[in-house]
Amino acid sequence: MTVTIPATKPARPFFSSGPCAKPPTFSPEKLATASLGRSHRAKIGKTRLQYSIDLMRELLGLPDTHRIGIVPGSDTGAFEMAMWTMLGAREVTALAWESFGEGWVTDAVKQLKLDATVVRADYGQIPDLDKVDWTNDVLFTWNGTTSGVRVPDAEWIPADREGLSFADATSAVFAYDIDWTKIDVATFSWQKVLGGEGGHGVLILGPRAVERLENFTPDRPLPKVFRLVSKGKLAEGIFKGETINTPSMLAVEDAIFALEWAKSEGGLKGLQARCTANANALDKIVAERDWLGHLAVDKGTRSKTSVCLTVEGADADFIKKFAAILEKEDAAYDIAGYRDAPAGLRIWCGATVNVEDIEALGPWLDYAYASVKATVAA
Repeated sequence: MTVTIPATKPARPFFSSGPCAKPPTFSPEKLATASLGRSHRAKIGKTRLQYSIDLMRELLGLPDTHRIGIVPGSDTGAFEMAMWTMLGAREVTALAWESFGEGWVTDAVKQLKLDATVVRADYGQIPDLDKVDWTNDVLFTWNGTTSGVRVPDAEWIPADREGLSFADATSAVFAYDIDWTKIDVATFSWQKVLGGEGGHGVLILGPRAVERLENFTPDRPLPKVFRLVSKGKLAEGIFKGETINTPSMLAVEDAIFALEWAKSEGGLKGLQARCTANANALDKIVAERDWLGHLAVDKGTRSKTSVCLTVEGADADFIKKFAAILEKEDAAYDIAGYRDAPAGLRIWCGATVNVEDIEALGPWLDYAYASVKATVAA
């Protein structure tokens, strides 16, 4: 294979799976600044926080039955907040097919000491969802960021379920259609499909989750940042922009910018179309190369956002060199697979990535592959 430097680079080589590429029109100068340096409890702070919640509700088409709260700790903090406050009322099933799902297993079994049923699948695979016992509370990752595997839809979640559905949806929200009648708890962070900043999580609660919170008191101490109930009732202020602790108003303004950009792109359908176009462009690149493959073989459960690829004959050292070549050339940043995943590549195809940059990536993947192979051969 001839090692030839491609003539054209991706204009925006930001393919990290988190934090992800900023919206294409982003620049720091475009952020509103009136709320900066002000208390988040002042009128302007609460107004901007509520505005961000309203934008999220509008874009997601979230029904009035579901509440949206901004919480600390990114998606991890939001999901752990839900686990610590609601689990233990009934049996638990935890599904894991990648590292973050496995993290929730660890939390449930080793930290919360729950006798949970754990259902696992290898990286690239997904368990038989039709066999899930919905008399239990069920924890799952909608889109496995580290494996490139997602649930196909919400059809496997029964409307008459007895347990609650807990969806870690951080790489899924704004990328797929989500049937919110099937979701009792969902969490995400702005840093994924919106290209926002990290550090803040979003917690979405359906009515059944609120009922659980108001009628179940866990037998464990809860840190202040996890407390969603006051005097037996949901702390409604959290879902009206009155955050538990001090948020970064700069991050909030950044999220508002991303949400307004999303509206200008056609809202939810526009974001989904951008994700689909990017994933299709990468699929074409993979199909044209016999040394590249998808870790998630089944296209019906393959992510359209965090796409994980196999590289023929590659080990961790090979991938490290591969990614380093592209970073040095400013052709692609942060595309090595997750540290716990099989050795391979992970390329973000979310809505803030431009399809022409995915298309321009193909020759650079060839260049990096040939370069590392030549080094190994030497």
